[in-house]
Amino acid sequence: MPSQDELFEAVDALLEEEPQLPPPEERARLREAAGVTQARLAAVLKTSTQTVKNWENGRSQPKSPRLEAYQRLLKGWAAKYSAHAAPTTLAPAAALQPAPVPGTFTSAPEPTDTVRAPAAPTAPERPTRPAGRPATSRRAAAKKAAAPAVDPRFPHGPLAVLDGDGSAYAVGGVVLDCPATTVPELVEWTLRESGLGAPKLNRYGKDSDPLIVLTAAAAVKLGLPERLEGHEQRRSLRLPDDHPVVKQVAKAKWQLTQRGFGPWARIYRKAQGRDRQCVQLAVLSWDALDERSWPGVAEMEPADIARVLGVYAMRVITPRGSTAVSGLELMTALRPPTKAVRDQETGNWVSGYNAGSLGTEPMDPAPPEATPEHPVVVNSGWKGGFLNEEAYQWVRNVDTLSDEECTLPYAVGLDLNTAFLAAAARLVVGLSAPDHFHTPTFNPKIPGSWLADLSHIELDPRLPSPFTPDGSRPTGPAWYQTHTLAYAQELGHDVHPIEAYLRRETGAYLDPWHDRLKNAYVDTLADMGVTKDLDDAAFLAAMEQHKQNDPALAAVLSAIKATVKGGVGKLRERPQGKHYKAGETWPALARPTWRPDIRAAVISKARVNMHRKLNNMAKMTGLFPLAVLSDCVVYPSPAESPLGFLPYAASGKPQPGAFRLGPTPGLAKLEGVQSMLWAVDLMEKGLNPARHIKGGDAVLDEGE
Repeated sequence: MPSQDELFEAVDALLEEEPQLPPPEERARLREAAGVTQARLAAVLKTSTQTVKNWENGRSQPKSPRLEAYQRLLKGWAAKYSAHAAPTTLAPAAALQPAPVPGTFTSAPEPTDTVRAPAAPTAPERPTRPAGRPATSRRAAAKKAAAPAVDPRFPHGPLAVLDGDGSAYAVGGVVLDCPATTVPELVEWTLRESGLGAPKLNRYGKDSDPLIVLTAAAAVKLGLPERLEGHEQRRSLRLPDDHPVVKQVAKAKWQLTQRGFGPWARIYRKAQGRDRQCVQLAVLSWDALDERSWPGVAEMEPADIARVLGVYAMRVITPRGSTAVSGLELMTALRPPTKAVRDQETGNWVSGYNAGSLGTEPMDPAPPEATPEHPVVVNSGWKGGFLNEEAYQWVRNVDTLSDEECTLPYAVGLDLNTAFLAAAARLVVGLSAPDHFHTPTFNPKIPGSWLADLSHIELDPRLPSPFTPDGSRPTGPAWYQTHTLAYAQELGHDVHPIEAYLRRETGAYLDPWHDRLKNAYVDTLADMGVTKDLDDAAFLAAMEQHKQNDPALAAVLSAIKATVKGGVGKLRERPQGKHYKAGETWPALARPTWRPDIRAAVISKARVNMHRKLNNMAKMTGLFPLAVLSDCVVYPSPAESPLGFLPYAASGKPQPGAFRLGPTPGLAKLEGVQSMLWAVDLMEKGLNPARHIKGGDAVLDEGE
């Protein structure tokens, strides 16, 4: 028989426990009975609407002081709106609320008055964690059962979006409790308790650092300004070194990278053995997610932001900055510069070169591959010209338009899906430093830069020249990338280089990058209803509405495309800042991935691919383009659809070699339709119809 003191102690302990709330379905019933919306309740309790939704469907529980306030409110409503009869049978939670999976964007179902999922009788089941790490997940048991297999070291996925109430929204509908009130505490929690991170993409690579995305409310709670103001370019904005948060980070013996504490901040300590200690932060209200790459994402609810970024992270890479930065980081993650090798003398494992990668040391380009301000150019006094391998910006001379073309009613724009990505497939590039050669014999299999004279080549004036970005005929000797000269040979012309900078070690460095991004692009389009099995008419119909069907996946698709273009662009990143002087180095030159020759190879191949299709179209259909802008081409057409002029065989299948419709990289989609009169008017003004065909707005300046 227990003593009175023992019973009193047990009762006192019970009284000190957290207030108990009614089951989630009862919370929703009481709110609806009172005629209060979730948004109104969120405003009263000073939290987000998504948080209230999570309380009412059992995905999370409120914390003090909101816990006590919410309990008081529910008790008051219960006294006024008591339930007269409880249903005898309730649908299982899993049937009402399937777990979101990567690539699927489903908001939590709104509570209804008819059938509700019961609350779990005990605390929600928690994911398995490595020993020694306390669990903080609030994932329901039914959701865990339906979730895909995950790396046991990172049970909660690659990232989380932290809101001001301490709720950290991870992928798959997981909501974590984050008690941190300072940035150092947030870093410690992320590394020790959150279960966030992602496994390496290559056996010789490194695991991805966890990413915490901060809402404006979370940033303010951690002592950060809601907005980061300054007169410099947005990319260079950062907190001053004397800001209290920067001092907190230093006092806790954490370090910031040279970029400081900006929209994308990396906080780390030097690795101890093989264990990395690094957390990436992204501040939404500091424009971390550029609207051009992530349309509408910054305005989404935290849970939806986590879904968008989570799908991108699982299909591409955990974001590490802008999409351009992520594109470059993906190259290194898939082709790590080093691997463990056994030392033949000592037998110990040491770091060695990973064949097929770019290595760990930056490499000077050949002078014609560099930019005019590069130290190699300035210090050598180079005057021999530069590669000009850029994407097309060409408008056809209106004098070459025939009467038949002018009488066609429409101008139709075709856009090639991720043209740079398609060009990266099986692209052999140089891996070693360039060697200089005089009067070499041209070899189309050797990547490099060649000085040659192609001015003698006559081409149809209704097509752009394949040798220059503006489509004009070359006027004398110029530097070309291997693919450009190889295409001149393909067209039947002799090529006799005067000089060349060539690389002896070569490899398809971008192949894994191409494969991963291609799969990401195709899989995301398929999730939006645009699949490979559609015929051309069905494909065009699906593309008309795919963005409206799922704005979240549309944002992922936009980010994937921006990753491709930005990653290629970063291979030749120019110096930033108004104080830079020609001949000085700039930070990008310290990267092994500062490789303007690889960028030139991708763009050269993409431009050649475009011209090959233009040439084949002319042979098959007699049609010539009106304008080309990078991966967009405009054709005169008898119909408002490309089905009116694309070539098809008697069997109904598209003719190989010309433009073909489809969802994979290198195939085409409809960019826009305008009247032929509209297009000719722009051409007469020297404007490019391909730039404006999508929206018909021709007010923009051509330099924008």
